[in-house]
Amino acid sequence: MIQVIQGDITKCSVDAIVNAANSSLLGGGGVDGAIHRAAGPELLAECRTLNGCKTGDAKITKGYRLPANYVIHTVGPVWQGGQNQEPELLASCYRRVLEIATERGLTSIAFPNISTGIYGFPKDKACTIAIETVQNFLEQHKTARLEIQFVCFDEVNYRLYQQKLAA
Repeated sequence: MIQVIQGDITKCSVDAIVNAANSSLLGGGGVDGAIHRAAGPELLAECRTLNGCKTGDAKITKGYRLPANYVIHTVGPVWQGGQNQEPELLASCYRRVLEIATERGLTSIAFPNISTGIYGFPKDKACTIAIETVQNFLEQHKTARLEIQFVCFDEVNYRLYQQKLAA
């Protein structure tokens, strides 16, 4: 099951929320900063033990003060025109999160719009990659029984995701 909601991912009561993190995993702006603030200092302390994360990969931590039990941190690509494997790296972010969730037996995940903020990935392209990657994963892993939420903070992403899922 896939749904789109507009709101604040830090308020989602799911098994795991996804953090669009930077490679240090030590907090930043946008959704990353919001998640770190809401989770409390324990999240930063755990992230310090992870030795960062490569673009296209993901790592999991506890959720601490969040309603979500876990945070799966993934590092999306910075848009550089699309010729530096940005689409493949973004798809890898979604796949790695889903792989980790499946390995842990998680059943509900909330995704933000990875790389569409300061990293500049075009929202329409990112939306297509996110939805297609998640749908393909769910099709290939029918026993996973994952409930997916795309949590859009802004109206533009919210409408894009609604339109693409309805098509």
